Amino acid sequence: MALSAPVLAEFKTNIESLGLPADEDVLQKFSQLFDLLIAKNEVMNLTAITDEKEVAIKHFYDSLTLVKDRKVMELLQSGCRVCDLGTGAGFPGIPIKIMFPKAEITFVDSVQKKLTYIDEILTALGIHEGCTICHSRAEDLGHDPDSRETFALVTSRAVANLSTLSEYCLPLVKVGGYFTAMKGDKVQTESEITSAQKALSLLGGKLVFQQSFDLPEEMGERTIVTVRKIKSTPKKFPRKAGLPSKEPLK
Repeated sequence: MALSAPVLAEFKTNIESLGLPADEDVLQKFSQLFDLLIAKNEVMNLTAITDEKEVAIKHFYDSLTLVKDRKVMELLQSGCRVCDLGTGAGFPGIPIKIMFPKAEITFVDSVQKKLTYIDEILTALGIHEGCTICHSRAEDLGHDPDSRETFALVTSRAVANLSTLSEYCLPLVKVGGYFTAMKGDKVQTESEITSAQKALSLLGGKLVFQQSFDLPEEMGERTIVTVRKIKSTPKKFPRKAGLPSKEPLK
């Protein structure tokens, strides 16, 4: 099956517009990823998006847009330690690993079968080195001494408000590191940022980057939000499982 030549050419143009190189090896890996994703999706519910152009834009390109924050791009180029929290079908982690092979990425999800799929994908694409598969809830991982405040970059495309996401992610970020949330439309995101100010302060974060943009082919609006960890997170955070989503910090 693979990505068709027109879709692959458009995808190449799109990722180059982000300032990223798109050589033949990179494009081949994304094409192979598409094949593997669609094949597995027939027996496992990974994504509702199966059209090749939509997958290329809404999953592959969208996963790489966090480099619009050039500091994040520099971190990834340096081979930093990254946590993809709530990775689901492996987004944004797998596209990031394809584009930045030196990055050390920990894929975290509470659903084991999705992690098994990701492990298979990383092996099939030959990009398993430097990757870790972690079956855990964010609330538990945030208190694990091997993970707490150890990552230079934590990112998530998980569907949760920014206050809740911050409580999941910031405890994992080392002081001086960054948390990047990949959000939807500008208006909703700005409302979430306003509501999350106290949470960010409590958790040791400071908003340092915000940019909204449209995906190609009018496939939706996105907003990248980056928070820098300026002080250590108090030990009581994250709170026990369920509380960050049921009672976001305000």
